[in-house]
Amino acid sequence: MKSGADAHSVALAYLDALGGSDPSAVSQLVATDFRNEHHAALGSGCFGREEYSRRLPKFFAAFPNRNYDVIETSIGSLVDGDPTASEIIVNYRFGADVDDVRIDIPGVMWISVRDGEVTRRLDCWDSMKFQQQTAPTTST
Repeated sequence: MKSGADAHSVALAYLDALGGSDPSAVSQLVATDFRNEHHAALGSGCFGREEYSRRLPKFFAAFPNRNYDVIETSIGSLVDGDPTASEIIVNYRFGADVDDVRIDIPGVMWISVRDGEVTRRLDCWDSMKFQQQTAPTTST
């Protein structure tokens, strides 16, 4: 899905791979200098395909049966006017099993695509909603 692939398709393939079962399928969609950024209190970013690839199996294990349900997308171009680059904004809901709880977390991802590769992901999701859904319940 490298050269010639439109940015919207690349972004959706990236989300689909994140919800899949193969971490290497995600890694294959990102650029060597990929930036993974989080604006959620519980998120953790990194730089580079190699580091991102190293972290993906842990993410997959922590959130089994995960999926990203795309609510809506918006497409734009980079500020620098590069015709090979686009920005895809994705409003999504993240579902996964955490312990014995099925979580449902709203979020927004800003995915930058250049030359058919994801170069940056800025992810913002509701950390408070996650904590509320995964907090142990106490009975009185």
